[in-house]
Amino acid sequence: MAYNLLKGKRGIIFGALDEQSIAWKVAEHCVAEGASIALTNAPVAMRFGKIQELGEKLNAEIIPADATSTDDLNALIEQSVEVLGGKIDFVLHSIGMSLNVRKKREYTNLKHDWMLKTLDISAVSFHKLMQCLMEKDAMNEWGSVLALSYIAAQRVFPDYSEMAEAKALLESIGRSFGYHFGVKKKVRVNTISQSPTWTTAGSGVKGFQQFFDYADEMSPLGNATAEECADYCVMLFSDLTKKVTMQNLFHDGGYSSMGINPAAMKID
Repeated sequence: MAYNLLKGKRGIIFGALDEQSIAWKVAEHCVAEGASIALTNAPVAMRFGKIQELGEKLNAEIIPADATSTDDLNALIEQSVEVLGGKIDFVLHSIGMSLNVRKKREYTNLKHDWMLKTLDISAVSFHKLMQCLMEKDAMNEWGSVLALSYIAAQRVFPDYSEMAEAKALLESIGRSFGYHFGVKKKVRVNTISQSPTWTTAGSGVKGFQQFFDYADEMSPLGNATAEECADYCVMLFSDLTKKVTMQNLFHDGGYSSMGINPAAMKID
């Protein structure tokens, strides 16, 4: 059921790859709630994803952009403001990639030039994006910027590898830039620490099935789905959360507050 929570609002959604993507679900839910959106992804991702299909379904402009390039980000922002007919009200940063993980290199044997690329793509791009938005004065007051994170930013998940550092940096940037964006433009910035979710990117992590099953058993409410994450994003984009900022918000069925759960330990 839609409630028109985003009626008249304009947004940019990064990272919709296919139907499994959280960003894909967020885009669908935002439009269902009355928003107009622009979709973007890296040109290389657009070649093997289905973003064109989503754009047609939602009547959304698709604007390719490399999130590590400020030139691309500036062009994306300018085109989005023009196409959508005004300043932006919300942005979703759903970007993450590790060459070391893709190449299955162990955490203790990383290629550090690849690690720097991981940090640039998965975290520093968040700072670049917000810096470009601020410099162009492209966000409306009380706008909302979100990025997707994971609890490995705070706790050890050995197979998550260097993405843990990337998510920790992402969350720190959210807090730090959130202060400046709030003071200067009344824009709020938050990160969402989502449950393990069956996405094309997430399922590529070594041992992901074990991640998923363990978290599902540990969580009193079970893992949060991509659809449920999309609902949470809508709420944080809406005017119902105008004073929520600089937070890392756990959306994980209670997993982050658990110590032990008899269900996960097979204890009656």
